[in-house]
Amino acid sequence: MFWTNALILLALLAGQIELIVMLVNRLHALPLPSWLLRPVRHLHDAVVVGLPFAWFWLLGLRGPSLLVGGTWSSIHAALIGYLALCGLGTVCLVGSALTYHFQRPPQAQLSNHSRLVDVADRLGFRPLGNGPYQLLTRVPGNQLFQLDVSEKEYRLPSLPSAWDGLSIVHLTDLHFHGTLDRPYYEEVMRLAADMAPDLVVFTGDLLDNQRLVEWLPATLGKLRAAMGCYFILGNHDWYLEPAPIRRQLTELGWRDVAATTVTIAHHGHNLVIGGTERPWMGSHPDFNTAIGRALGGSKSFKLLLSHTPDNLPWARRAGVDLMLSGHNHGGQVVLPLVGPIYSPSLYGCHYAAGVFWREPTLLYVSRGISGKHPLRLGCPPELTKLVLRAGESASSPSFNT
Repeated sequence: MFWTNALILLALLAGQIELIVMLVNRLHALPLPSWLLRPVRHLHDAVVVGLPFAWFWLLGLRGPSLLVGGTWSSIHAALIGYLALCGLGTVCLVGSALTYHFQRPPQAQLSNHSRLVDVADRLGFRPLGNGPYQLLTRVPGNQLFQLDVSEKEYRLPSLPSAWDGLSIVHLTDLHFHGTLDRPYYEEVMRLAADMAPDLVVFTGDLLDNQRLVEWLPATLGKLRAAMGCYFILGNHDWYLEPAPIRRQLTELGWRDVAATTVTIAHHGHNLVIGGTERPWMGSHPDFNTAIGRALGGSKSFKLLLSHTPDNLPWARRAGVDLMLSGHNHGGQVVLPLVGPIYSPSLYGCHYAAGVFWREPTLLYVSRGISGKHPLRLGCPPELTKLVLRAGESASSPSFNT
């Protein structure tokens, strides 16, 4: 009886924590100021740490005394309702874990070639500065310098055959905060430049320290591409002063596409690049107006840069062909059996990272280059080159990878 009750209590406790995490994930998906989110995180930390002790004492040893001979029949009806809600959380946790482990990439993915690059090993030292959260950098197994450099091929039915092989380097979530020092980012940019893409895009969360805008010339400022470099900002930039960030990036040759579009004529077809920083800043881009102005009136390929993948429903309605996002960092910590836990999204961890097909849109969510909290367990940072192929329909069930 002791072990049975102990296992049931552990399962219900996990469900309670899952419900708390679900709430925290969704609050962080909303345009709430950092001064409000900070105490929410602190309260979450205190509750998650304190709950096991409270359950052990109040349910296991006191009250119904389930760990010392008590029975479930002695529990008050109100407490039964609370435990039933925790049981619902347990079901959600199991469902999320099963979805994560049994998901498969859509048929649009033709290949995925990845290699782990130890940036610290390439540099010959650990590029750490004097920024916050230093203790996290010393957590055993932390992969903060283990960069996953990958090249992935996707077949898109809407891609003009003349564009077969068009390549995009996707950068996101650099989070300049000073804990990872500038040499780390400089080395990442060298790796990105070596990929020799047709386009380079950045999908937000550049700074956590306004002063570090001075790092831009030596990092993003070093990148060039034949079809240009395009950017939007994210919620962490919104917490600071986004105007100087935009100005500096623009002076370095990057094109700001937030709430607007840019049309590029390429090999007889039009590429329309739009950006959205919703729900934190601005508005969604007007693809229809851009296409109306496009030369020749031919069908245009729509590329959307969106900091959060939560804008996918809008992208589908707008007929976006390819959507690139970050924001969720892959969860940063991926547990062996459970998968990712934390993902600041209205959809929880469903779009934590990977590729998804939602007709007519292919969505790619990068794990990002860094994060405000320098901790990566089972979830290395990511630098990705996407190579697009023309061909048959990309339709298939949508899964994360």
